[in-house]
Amino acid sequence: MSSPRFFLDQTLSLGARFGLPAGPARHAARALRLAAGDALTLFNGRGGEYTASVERITRDEVAVAITGFREIERESRLAITLAQGISSGERMDYTLQKATELGVTAIQPIAAKRSVVKLAGERAEKRVAHWQGVVASACEQCGRNRLPSIAAPLPLAQWLGTGTDERLLFLSPLAQARLADLAAPSGRDVLIAGPEGGFEADEIAALHAAGAVPIRLGPRVLRTETAALAALAAMQTLWGDF
Repeated sequence: MSSPRFFLDQTLSLGARFGLPAGPARHAARALRLAAGDALTLFNGRGGEYTASVERITRDEVAVAITGFREIERESRLAITLAQGISSGERMDYTLQKATELGVTAIQPIAAKRSVVKLAGERAEKRVAHWQGVVASACEQCGRNRLPSIAAPLPLAQWLGTGTDERLLFLSPLAQARLADLAAPSGRDVLIAGPEGGFEADEIAALHAAGAVPIRLGPRVLRTETAALAALAAMQTLWGDF
């Protein structure tokens, strides 16, 4: 993974020649200062990665040629959906970036009652698009060739109402059980983490009613941008590829 990696949301094929889209082209030319003949790696989130080389760089174009394909996957053996209470600004970005590095399969933003950021309509669509960019950049950095999916934000009760047969785990400083007390997953786990200030009492009641198992991460209260990441690291250590 020594060559720079770029996610391209397009069809890629052996032997193809094309110009990089504007964003990756600027990064390649101005930030990385790539030159003709330099190697790079391309992936489109559909599995595997492509080796490529820069053919030419002009003021308006970075032209590349795909030279090979590697059937390489770096996905976790665990299937984990992170249902994360929406936090403000950089905290949410940080959580999604690091959760991607830690191997989550999918992300469900939760519009909790204590979420500082309120999203709806066009604003929600723009924020999801922004988060998708955060996740794509994280995959470029960490070597993943498949992007975690990001669903549209939903209120907790509405999301729970969709029903699931997956194991639900929610982080609570009041819980008695630890992750180490649980059996290894037999299917997908859904890890549920609250926003700043945690979940309201009625949201916690809804989680219990849905069969979610409360989990404690030690005797300390963790911040929203820390809790899910600590839990994911522990899950990878207990049952995954750490």
